[in-house]
Amino acid sequence: MKLSPQWIREFADLPVDDSRLAEDLTSIGIAVEGVSGAGANTVFEMEIGTNRPDAMNHYGVAREAAAFYAVPLKPIELKLPHAAAAKRDRSDSAMAQGAPGAQPLHFEIEIEDKEGCARYTAQIVHGVTIKASPEKIANRLALVDQRPINTAADASNYTLWDIGHPTHAFNLDLLEGGKIIVRRARESETLKTLDGVDRKLSPEDLIIADARKPVALAGVMGGFDTMITEKTRNILIESAWFDPAAVRKTAKRLGMHTDASHRFERGADFGATPIACALVAGRIIESGGGELQGNAIDAVAREIDQAPVVLRVSQVIRMLGTRIETHEIVAILNRLGFELIPEPGIHPEFSVRIPSWRLDVEREIDLIEEIARLHGYNKFPNTLPAFAGAVVENPRASKQNKLRSSLLALGYNEAVSLSFISHDDAETFSSSPVVELENPLREEASLMRSSLLPGMLNMVAHNLNRGLDEVRLFEMGDVYQAEASNTAEYSGLCLTATSLALKNGMPAGGVLDKSKQESQLDIFRSFKGDIEILLNAFEHKSINFDAQSAEYYDPGCSARALLDGEVVAQFGQLHPQIAGPRKLRQGVFIAEVLADKLYGRRLRQILYRPLAKFPAVERDFSFLFDNSVTFEKLVTAVNAVAPAELRSFAPVEIFRGGAVPSGQYSVLLRATFQSLNRTLREEEVAGWSAKIVSALKELGGTQRV
Repeated sequence: MKLSPQWIREFADLPVDDSRLAEDLTSIGIAVEGVSGAGANTVFEMEIGTNRPDAMNHYGVAREAAAFYAVPLKPIELKLPHAAAAKRDRSDSAMAQGAPGAQPLHFEIEIEDKEGCARYTAQIVHGVTIKASPEKIANRLALVDQRPINTAADASNYTLWDIGHPTHAFNLDLLEGGKIIVRRARESETLKTLDGVDRKLSPEDLIIADARKPVALAGVMGGFDTMITEKTRNILIESAWFDPAAVRKTAKRLGMHTDASHRFERGADFGATPIACALVAGRIIESGGGELQGNAIDAVAREIDQAPVVLRVSQVIRMLGTRIETHEIVAILNRLGFELIPEPGIHPEFSVRIPSWRLDVEREIDLIEEIARLHGYNKFPNTLPAFAGAVVENPRASKQNKLRSSLLALGYNEAVSLSFISHDDAETFSSSPVVELENPLREEASLMRSSLLPGMLNMVAHNLNRGLDEVRLFEMGDVYQAEASNTAEYSGLCLTATSLALKNGMPAGGVLDKSKQESQLDIFRSFKGDIEILLNAFEHKSINFDAQSAEYYDPGCSARALLDGEVVAQFGQLHPQIAGPRKLRQGVFIAEVLADKLYGRRLRQILYRPLAKFPAVERDFSFLFDNSVTFEKLVTAVNAVAPAELRSFAPVEIFRGGAVPSGQYSVLLRATFQSLNRTLREEEVAGWSAKIVSALKELGGTQRV
């Protein structure tokens, strides 16, 4: 919002220029985000917190500035013709209670909904002339981006920006029955508001009505049928305190946001209603003539009186970490309008009465915050908190760093997704008991995630939809599942890569002149290699793979990884039935790693070993096997009979079709033998080879010559 520093200075003689004033206000939490204009046309762009409606006006900011500079705050001057004019401070309890006195003849205020409206003050002015406002008022309103309308509307708007309390002026002659009633709307009632829109009211809406019909939405906007026009001669001025929740509910339901609702929703000043009413009346009479009809009608349905708060000086010192003298504490709070009453006791203690405009102060810590900001945050010494322990390294940190650095080296980018998923995603990607959110933001994010996959797939789709075809992402995060009455958290790792990213990362010619199915298998093997690199960072005796992956993987292009017989990961291409509804524009490979199981293993130590000085000997074995015989079985059988000199055992070629019978495959296997301290003899290599051939034949293999 915009405020004028010259307007602020009308309420306090501030000893600094506008630039310094902006800095100092910001330092105490009344933020000035920008300054524009010069001289009398200088404007502050303010950012006032939603908990400080008292500072959303010039008088409220002046109070803050006067308290900071320890200068007097000038009282508000009420100049009412034909009534006793007096200078009254807004904090004066007599003014806050109003003066019911003599009321206008044949006019009543009835507060039917006492919870929705605690206080309603009205003043009648007769014989006014509606015209353009004086230049001073018009210019002031223009500074804060308010369009001048006429003397009555401008007097109300000027008072709003002056002291912060919303008011409204009705055409008295159009109010029927000599009565104002504050009540809830009835079924089928409608109201045409000042913006010309016919609005259907709800029984939840708090309204202002005359004896026959609604005439305004309480705290939001007045009615079109009773608005002030050039023909208006008699006016009823409304100033009230409306319940913030009631105003907020109506404004939200109708999609309306006005300057009045903005303030009422955050809590208006109960004690300001007669003051605002008198200010509007005085300004209308000053600029448009007319005279008061009797005194203001001040109907109080219930008192809005905050309970006193106990303030202990010892607690102030403990919370702020430095000693502030008692007299300074008292002075700061007094300047802000708080009243401190000493309580008997050994340690200084006060009962603090809260002013009516500070609905945000409810606890002792709120008062301590007021003391801190007015004392000056920059005055507190820079100190480090006491710490008697020692830094304890997270035992998983080195392992997490190893996984992260390995994935970054492989070309994957780290990503972070939301910790919430939908019921559909939970059913698709996990079978563990889910953790429901008590107050979800939306149905699509109503569960704590039991899998990292939904968030990862959303991020892949986001990138693909924006033209990024080569995507490699990974996320390290927790997943959740319900266990009895508790919630269990487990560490997970998920990585994904698109087909194009994996294909372009393969050696040149890796997928040339092959069928689509063979190409996808090559891409799968490339992705499998990334998984092996991760798992090989941890100590293990054996690493094996099987085809028992989850249903959301393509069964012909997926696998599980086992370290020493323990399942630690599953990976492969996303099943087309899952990828289709997500509209992924190319194949997506995903992997889920059970990070907790990896963290239970030690990182593999990298040890230097000199290259062997003696030559290696290779032997090839060509066999026919049934398709049911996996390479894992071959390796297990060979390792059972292999000597210590066997350095590697790997397939060189695999062939199906042609002369190979259906249901079988031909494989060329290569064994490499090498000793670190001698040259191998032909007869011992032949013996080892014979044992390998026997082991392979026991698996049902047929050796090919």
